[in-house]
Amino acid sequence: MKENVVPPAIEVPAELNTTDLLERQVEQDPTNVLFGRQLSPGEWTDVTAREFRDDVVALAKGLVARGIDEGGRVAIMAPTRYEWTLLDFAIWYAGCITVPIYETSSPAQVAWIVEDSEVSLVVVDSASHEKVVDRAVSQEKLQIPAGVLRLDNDDLNQLRAAGAEVEDAEIERRRSRAGLSDLATIIYTSGTTGRPKGCELTHGNFTELSLQTTHSLGHVVNKDSSTVLFIPLAHVFARFISVLSVAAGTRVGHTADIKELVDDLGTFRPTFLLAVPRVFEKIYNAAMMKAESEGKGGIFTKAAQTAIDWSKAQQAGKVPFGLNLKHKLFSKLVYSKLHARMGGRVTHAVSGGSPLGARLGHFFHGIGVMIMEGYGLTETTAPITVNTPENYRIGTVGVPLPGCAVRIADDGEVLGRGVCVFSGYRNRPELKDEAFTEDGWFRTGDLGSLDDDGFLTITGRKKEILVTAAGKNVAPAQLEDQIRADAIVSQVVVVGDGRPFVAALVTLDGETLPQWLERHGIDPETPMGELIRREEIVAHVQSVVDRANESVSRAESIRTFRLLEEDFTIESGHLTPSMKIKRPSVMKDYAEVVDDLYAQAAADRKD
Repeated sequence: MKENVVPPAIEVPAELNTTDLLERQVEQDPTNVLFGRQLSPGEWTDVTAREFRDDVVALAKGLVARGIDEGGRVAIMAPTRYEWTLLDFAIWYAGCITVPIYETSSPAQVAWIVEDSEVSLVVVDSASHEKVVDRAVSQEKLQIPAGVLRLDNDDLNQLRAAGAEVEDAEIERRRSRAGLSDLATIIYTSGTTGRPKGCELTHGNFTELSLQTTHSLGHVVNKDSSTVLFIPLAHVFARFISVLSVAAGTRVGHTADIKELVDDLGTFRPTFLLAVPRVFEKIYNAAMMKAESEGKGGIFTKAAQTAIDWSKAQQAGKVPFGLNLKHKLFSKLVYSKLHARMGGRVTHAVSGGSPLGARLGHFFHGIGVMIMEGYGLTETTAPITVNTPENYRIGTVGVPLPGCAVRIADDGEVLGRGVCVFSGYRNRPELKDEAFTEDGWFRTGDLGSLDDDGFLTITGRKKEILVTAAGKNVAPAQLEDQIRADAIVSQVVVVGDGRPFVAALVTLDGETLPQWLERHGIDPETPMGELIRREEIVAHVQSVVDRANESVSRAESIRTFRLLEEDFTIESGHLTPSMKIKRPSVMKDYAEVVDDLYAQAAADRKD
């Protein structure tokens, strides 16, 4: 199959916008709880649809009183928290446009976003973020007409007070002005290459896609469901789920500190989660390491394999009697404990950002958590395809959502079209021909295939295909995803472009490594510089690489690797906020390491 087009499930009026999603909730059930607001660790207070809307209006009035014109840009630079979504809707109610800024952004990045999008007001989380904005303004001699507000002091209350004299009719006029085709937000791609591009997403992108999605995921996202948002709301994935949850009347909590996630899940008790694959890998690895530290590693290994085998058998259409019995046994002994760590009520999860891997998908499905892997980009308002409870195939990223379409170009590139696709890049009209085909399909830059039933599988990134000196094409993701799934591996970058063979740079996971070291009789306090040269660790990583190599031809296999002392992080500039590798940055900063790796390999062959 070369193309899969899914017609819209419903017709959405052209005059609708994101604020109407909230208005509908207030009209249908003003007492429905839309948010759980965390006051202190473990303490959540309910916020109803009416309470949320009233506060949104109060803040929108404050924005008007502060002099923000209709169509004005308001930037938010803060971690994931309740006030982020509150302000997002207040900006829309004021007839304005939200510009997210990642809290990890540098002054240069902030300056570029503020200048390119013509921001009128910046809302920051704390004094540290305010300092970054101040440096950006002073270094580039920028003007922010309405100044900077902070969330960790009394600024929001002052904003509410300032808007007390603004008429309700003015907010209603501004709120209802936009239609589906009007601009709602400018999201700057975190980018694995070059300066961030501002993706202009419309009210239609969020509103229509949310309403269409409720028809596909209505069993998961509804008034009886709940979730905790913990990935950055500056990222389109979390932002879409935030809007979708309002559209569906779903209860949402927020947590900014990933270290507190397990505790927050335990007290909020969500029914579904959304995360990037690295989070699911960490859940699995943490459970495995805990079992091994308690002397139950063998039981966990058998339980994990049983979950995988059971899921595969169920997907094939028949589960053998004996396998069913083993599965029920481990459900009581092992799987129930994993459920408890996620709050005890999670039945579904949405994964995006990078490939999940079939093994991990089968494992979670086997323990009773259906991970609905999807695919999309900032330019497609997050999901263009997704697996659903009724249309589910592990190892794929699903089928197009209603109103969306996917086509495979002759060179294997995935093309997209539909209600989710953005209108263009801010101030970059010259990129239209590069971004779209002549007949209007968006070029995703990813490679993939459609099976006979229209399920999409992503096989790699078009620009990341390596070509060895022998002319062999290698897709790094296929190897990287398998190696990264190991308990003590953090990140992997496969190299080999123009080289005689394929190699890899590997970093270790500082969170899970101490338990592994204790089990192997190694002092957990040993410096990382010494650990990467330990025979036991090198041998373990070699075994992981060997297993990954079994999935590719010899010409594509990793012949050697180098363990690095420092991990790749968002702060180091080597990961995007959605945990994707910035390959050009890694190759630039570790050019000497890569050269030395190949030089050493050549010397070893001569010896």
